[in-house]
Amino acid sequence: MDFKKNDSIVMEIEDMGADGQGIGKPDGFLMFVKDAVIGDRIEARITKLKKTYGYARLEKVLAPSSFRVEPVCRFHRQCGGCQLQALSYEKQLEFKERKIRNNLIRIGGFSEELMERIMEPIVGMEDALHYRNKAQVPIAMDKEGNPVAGFYAGRTHNIIANTDCALGPEENQVILETVLSYMRANKVSAYDEKTGKGLVRHVLIRKGFASGEWMVCLVINGKRLPAKEKLTGALARIPGMTSVSYCVNVKNTNVIMGDEVRLLWGSRTICDSIGELTFSISPLSFYQVNPVQTQKLYELAVEYAGLRGSETVWDLYCGIGTISLFMAKKAGFVCGVEVVPQAIEDAKENARRNHIENVAFFAGKAEEVLPQKYEQEGIRADVIVVDPPRKGCDEKCLDTILKMQPEKIVYISCDSATLARDLKVLCGGGYELVRGRGVDMFGMTVHVETVCLLSRKAQ
Repeated sequence: MDFKKNDSIVMEIEDMGADGQGIGKPDGFLMFVKDAVIGDRIEARITKLKKTYGYARLEKVLAPSSFRVEPVCRFHRQCGGCQLQALSYEKQLEFKERKIRNNLIRIGGFSEELMERIMEPIVGMEDALHYRNKAQVPIAMDKEGNPVAGFYAGRTHNIIANTDCALGPEENQVILETVLSYMRANKVSAYDEKTGKGLVRHVLIRKGFASGEWMVCLVINGKRLPAKEKLTGALARIPGMTSVSYCVNVKNTNVIMGDEVRLLWGSRTICDSIGELTFSISPLSFYQVNPVQTQKLYELAVEYAGLRGSETVWDLYCGIGTISLFMAKKAGFVCGVEVVPQAIEDAKENARRNHIENVAFFAGKAEEVLPQKYEQEGIRADVIVVDPPRKGCDEKCLDTILKMQPEKIVYISCDSATLARDLKVLCGGGYELVRGRGVDMFGMTVHVETVCLLSRKAQ
């Protein structure tokens, strides 16, 4: 059968793609349908056709899958944040496990037999809602000229006005409504990406789940925030509010945060705890967004490292030192490397705060600091831990790791595709993959963390 754009078709959803789309095969032709759930029988309209596959828009669920659930958010189809909200949580975990395995097999070149042997069951969440301790909410002006806060529609920069995201704490709504009220009352404009005009770009909200402390940071397209005392006065009345600041970002860029943060009220940082450790967090700090699952992830990383108390550990992409300090409790000495100078200052403060002395932190790119320390100072490592950004490890960083020949490498990844690519390099350089496990940090979305253990092969 020849399909054409805008044709209406009926199909069974047999599988799901890596980005959460339902996959059907009407007359054997591969079709991707956003918002369709595996097991659904649907009616859809074709939106785009390629030679061997196409895309369609879900129009009607004719027979719902047994895995389909009622989404908690009325914007779940428009918003680009929750790709899996209509899928039961048990099935979400299956989807994420399969995604990790498929990437390790297809991209990493690992065998299905190895995956069956070394992959352990995914670590799920007890509550897959209201788990995020951080929100970066874009601000815009609506057609009537009023400021709105919300989230981007999928694959666009069009904001869906919504101050009550189901993934964040309920108090986020109070904070966002307070900021919008301040903007309306004081005629403060929102940034327009098309013109580069307007002031408020984003509102960053952070919560210390253990401490109950709140941080608000407005990202602005300018050097000054008008009527700032009105904003701080209103926010300061919110229980737990600890830090109010603004961040200057005047660049025409998709990068949310700028480099300059100016404190308006309260403390520069807030505190939070993971397990027995307490951390100081600034607006520019990297800190995992799901504190409950973070503790499980880091404890798993420490378990994989198998530390006995005498090892030298290098923690690359260390952020504010969270993993470093977890490792330091079991290791001889830990060195952390992070490109953001403020994060390194926070890491040093976190070490002091937790009375941990067997650590050192270095500011710089991992791919520059590690080769320098190895080649010029002859440093060594028994265990190297990497937790890189989504793009994975730099090629030079991987090359230096292979030259240093640590006994073990613990790789933590938020993108199993780049993880698989890097593991292929490391295993091609004398290592073997011996353990792996997914940890769901991002319920309702297609994203998943993975931790893997590599061991040096005997010569």
